[in-house]
Amino acid sequence: MHIPKVLLVNNDPASLLALENLLAPDADASGYELVMAASADAALREVLRHDFAVILLDVRMPDMDGFDTAAAIRSHPRSAVVPVVFIAAASAAASDQALRLQAYQHGAADYLCAPLEPLVVQAKVRTFVELTRKHLQLQAQAEESRRITAELRSQRLQDLERSNRELELEVAERKQAEQRAHELSTKDPLTGLVNRRSLIQHLEHAVASCDRRRSQFALLFLDLDEFKQINDGFGHDVGDELLRQVAARLSAAVRASDVVARLGGDEFVVLIEGKAPGENAARVARKIAHAHARPFSIGGHRIHTSTSIGIAVYPHDGASARALMKNADLAMYRAKEEREHPGRGGGQGGNMRFFHEEMNRREHERELWTGELRHALSHGQLALLYQPLVRLGGGGVGGVEAKLVWNHPRLGRIDAAAFVPAVQDRGLLERVDSWMMAAVCAQAAAWRGPAGTGPLATGPLATARVALNLVAPALGPDLPARLLAEVRRHLLPAGAIVLELSETLLGAHHATIEPLLRQLQANGVLLALDDFGHSGTSLAACKKLGLDILKIDDAFVRNIGDDAGGTDLVAAIVHLARALSMEVTATGVAHPHQLAVLATLGCDNWQGALFCAPLGAAELAQALPQLNLADLLEQHS
Repeated sequence: MHIPKVLLVNNDPASLLALENLLAPDADASGYELVMAASADAALREVLRHDFAVILLDVRMPDMDGFDTAAAIRSHPRSAVVPVVFIAAASAAASDQALRLQAYQHGAADYLCAPLEPLVVQAKVRTFVELTRKHLQLQAQAEESRRITAELRSQRLQDLERSNRELELEVAERKQAEQRAHELSTKDPLTGLVNRRSLIQHLEHAVASCDRRRSQFALLFLDLDEFKQINDGFGHDVGDELLRQVAARLSAAVRASDVVARLGGDEFVVLIEGKAPGENAARVARKIAHAHARPFSIGGHRIHTSTSIGIAVYPHDGASARALMKNADLAMYRAKEEREHPGRGGGQGGNMRFFHEEMNRREHERELWTGELRHALSHGQLALLYQPLVRLGGGGVGGVEAKLVWNHPRLGRIDAAAFVPAVQDRGLLERVDSWMMAAVCAQAAAWRGPAGTGPLATGPLATARVALNLVAPALGPDLPARLLAEVRRHLLPAGAIVLELSETLLGAHHATIEPLLRQLQANGVLLALDDFGHSGTSLAACKKLGLDILKIDDAFVRNIGDDAGGTDLVAAIVHLARALSMEVTATGVAHPHQLAVLATLGCDNWQGALFCAPLGAAELAQALPQLNLADLLEQHS
């Protein structure tokens, strides 16, 4: 019988020698042969000459990396099914999961990170060697079976087939046992979540990744309130089922990339990476608290429980994985104490606490803004101001932009930009948008008069289009239906309403919102790109979405006439808009010389304090006849 062979591929002679020395004693003891290749080309030559039980392949090689080498090996019929184990050097081991995912997408049998544990590597290689040896045995026995079939007929053939089945069953059972052993080492047997041991590994990887990127991640430590009483009162079977249902709700409340673990008992941990981990952790904690507010139905019982959550953010709240877990645990106990003694600490209502007090304060402020905005919406504290857009070509008011303000009983009038970023409740922001859409459409209809024949139908705003900016962070799938319902209810013609979109919204979501925007345009709503140049919108996205209007950010308008090329930048933006067949509006015009330059550049419209500050609807209708637009036009002509 052939001796199983193992191929070691690494372009670094020292690493290749170290790997050979690591496996050599086991190769002698287990009866397999080591073959070395110092490059991808050498490895490809070896797979054409030999059959291998397994290939240990370095990920990083200069001429052809491990992934390309694996693809080339698998392209040849002789080596198409040979297991490949990728080995990442120490410099790559601390990276995020991207390399590991790429390895498994290339069909990796396993993925090991340096420094290697000799016993682990030897055991893995021995498993593949044994599988190959069994496979060779199967091949040999199959050949013997064919020979015996011709010589000894059916009885001996049946015996051999039975032997083959038993051998195949043994191989399958070995594979299943290995899979079960792997799951037991990384998964919690009750809930199927990541266990403590695997969580520590995830945390250590996250720490290394954040140190390299100078980024952050958040850790949520959760504990069920009054779980012992539930367990004692209803029995351990009900307690176990409660833990399973809690695990399911936790998994549903987080992103697929987040890690949910059970430490034991009723303690759970959620690891959140990515941008703004502190804010995301607070959002996830609120979702978890909301999910656990619903009763659990178990064995005919309706069980009510809640969750105390502690949050710690790396590296502010701990310099290591274990320190971070300890501090998140301490924050959880603070949350539990505040639930039991609401008079102590205030702030979070007792179910969520950051370890860092500054984050607690900011979260408390966000909750305060959210509660006050909910009250403002239902008590008429929100209002709209309107700023005219003036046509540069022939003068006259071509439209108005609606601007949301809050007449706050304590802080006075505040603009939307001052309070919207602090509100995390998307449902509340969508309610504000619905209120704005209804108010804008009603005001546009009032200026036009009933069916265009009322007393204001001949006024300066009778044909003006009205623009609005939504405050919700994304366009919901029901937005076209909500906005178009208001347009139709107020009998507004096509082009009467303009929806202004931020660059941030288009940059993050343009693929998903394209059908929504198409539906709005098809029903007469104009689309404007607001504050162009503020955050780098893709021009390809503008062209693909077919936007109607481009609004130049007032920062560019302020720089008109300076020595740093401010005028040239505005001219370039106007030319870009023309190339995309978009109408151009300049915002923030405050001086006559800015207006004069905009006229020479071919800008279509402008708005700003030079003509009129934002006013209430009644104030604007009264002030417009008094504004001397002719003098301004004469100044810039």
